Amino acid sequence: MTERTDTPPTWDERTQLTTFLDYARATARAKCEGISAEDARRSPLPGSPLMTVCGLISHLRWVENWWLEVVFLGTEQAGPLVGATEEDPDPEMRTAVDVPLEQLLAEYEEQAVRYRKLVAEHELDSNAVRPVRGGLHVDLRWVLLHLIEETARHNGHLDILCELLDGRTGV
Repeated sequence: MTERTDTPPTWDERTQLTTFLDYARATARAKCEGISAEDARRSPLPGSPLMTVCGLISHLRWVENWWLEVVFLGTEQAGPLVGATEEDPDPEMRTAVDVPLEQLLAEYEEQAVRYRKLVAEHELDSNAVRPVRGGLHVDLRWVLLHLIEETARHNGHLDILCELLDGRTGV
């Protein structure tokens, strides 16, 4: 069973933010425990063919990549996000059905380890290299808050998928 806690070991702002992001990540992983390979690729929502467990885990991984590497650090876009278009805005969700859930979870965790280090090496007030909407340069604090919100929101989607796929609730 995935270990998770939302109680930080210290109460400074950085530790609270990183603890909640880790908690949200661990919750996503916990929701995937026991999902069969077939169910992880299946979309039980007829109007949302990209809404799969694999697709959501892939999306969470690439969302973190986008905000921490592409926006915050200013590196070049990588992975399936390079192919995003208006007609196919979420290729990371579409292509994820070809990747085993275990691999997606391992890649998500490996990336989280790197990002914990990246966050530890920068001040929360450090501004992103690339601007976002309206030309604003958000700071690392905003990026972390956004990732907490994004991950928590998609954990709700994982709840719905798990209940529809195998009846599990409340992980």
